[in-house]
Amino acid sequence: MGKKKENQYPKEFLEKLKSVTAKRAKTVIDHLLKYGSISTEDLKEIYGYDHPPRAVRDVREQGIPIETFHITGKNNRTIAAYRFGDPASVEAGKTGGRKVHSKKLKNSLVESQDSRCAICSTKYEARYLQMDHCIPFEIGGETDAFMLLCGSCNRAKSWSCEHCPNVIGEKDIDLCKHCYWANPTEYSHVATQLFRQLNLTWKGKEVTAFEKTKFLAEQAQTQLPDYVKSVLEKHLKGEEGRSQ
Repeated sequence: MGKKKENQYPKEFLEKLKSVTAKRAKTVIDHLLKYGSISTEDLKEIYGYDHPPRAVRDVREQGIPIETFHITGKNNRTIAAYRFGDPASVEAGKTGGRKVHSKKLKNSLVESQDSRCAICSTKYEARYLQMDHCIPFEIGGETDAFMLLCGSCNRAKSWSCEHCPNVIGEKDIDLCKHCYWANPTEYSHVATQLFRQLNLTWKGKEVTAFEKTKFLAEQAQTQLPDYVKSVLEKHLKGEEGRSQ
């Protein structure tokens, strides 16, 4: 890692950076000021962050421009790396990052969502569900629109938003409102791509049906999602035939 000099940045930009006190964001900022860039491997191996894009989003949510590029990491894998963007692109009005929200707000969401993840619809104990902005904070700022997500879906949403052309580029809030990750029941795209997505979870006694489906997919020498799609397509064709 090559070292950078702080004085290469405008004074106002440095003051903005030094005003950030949140631990994860400050960790990323301090590393960038010292070395100029930081990779997902750095965030995992040096700082112990299991989900590096979340740490980088913490910086972006402070209104600080961050660019993503790719480098070759260990084992010749292509990995993401990050550096400061144009200092002139600092977003005004974003100070302090996300607010800490009350337990009362989370409890109301648990009640309204029936203690289910908004994405996969799996029911969890409240302690396993995490509050997340429907619209990414770096686009919509602080709003009162939240959803509860399980850890797995929260990581998936974070990764998808991190690589979304709208988040990286135009930051069109209306486009976000019609995304699967903001509104999984009524959406027109998934991170700007023309996709439709269905999350299925087998729980408890249902696991037997999952294992049988998995076995049948293996017998058919096809991937499980493709096998489930083929079964649904056959069912729909049968329904169409009966309706004619």
